[in-house]
Amino acid sequence: MIFRQLFENETSTYSYLLGCERTRRAVLIDPVASEIDDYVELLQALNLKLIYTLETHVHADHITASGLLREKLGSKSIVHRDAGAMCADLLVTDGVLLQIGELEFEVRHTPGHTSGCVSYVMSDRVFTGDALLIGGSGRTDFQQGDAGQLYDSIINKLFSLPPDALVYPGHDYHGNTVSTIKQEMAKNARLGSGKSREDFIAIMQDLKLAYPRFIDKALPANQSCGLAVE
Repeated sequence: MIFRQLFENETSTYSYLLGCERTRRAVLIDPVASEIDDYVELLQALNLKLIYTLETHVHADHITASGLLREKLGSKSIVHRDAGAMCADLLVTDGVLLQIGELEFEVRHTPGHTSGCVSYVMSDRVFTGDALLIGGSGRTDFQQGDAGQLYDSIINKLFSLPPDALVYPGHDYHGNTVSTIKQEMAKNARLGSGKSREDFIAIMQDLKLAYPRFIDKALPANQSCGLAVE
């Protein structure tokens, strides 16, 4: 498997390129519009054909590159059916299996940060988007957020994965690149050490976070696969 973890500095967003070495078919998870030239250059350098862009949810902090990549490279965009992005080529639900060459992804619906959040599970790793972060979680105070629902998603859909499964999040603000399910179950400040659903809800209610900086531009753009940009 070809694997690259890519980082966009302004919004501290991680995107992930995964390619099948045999078929040279590839996917990009959570691509960012401002980075599209770098994606195209990297795909060419690795001799990969982009088949799908996989969104973990409709983002409020950056504009997706899925629509631009579809226009430029012919890739198809994938989001959950509850994400609010009917522009996508494929609307998936919980349990759907995606096959790209020899790579297989299981879609797990992990709502709570937004109603349409998903995580993409492979045999040895999971891409958790904004549901589970390294040492934390996505916020739940806007965009259909629900702290209790997010707790249930993480406990039932993510902490049920093998302990050594690698956790690759959608963001990190502290220089972390990867974690494991075992580490998050033990050390996650909001969910680890056996914290209860009530504990988590209280923690989330007490965060008092600032209004998302780019939401007024990013959210409507992402509901159109990143193409409704002024």
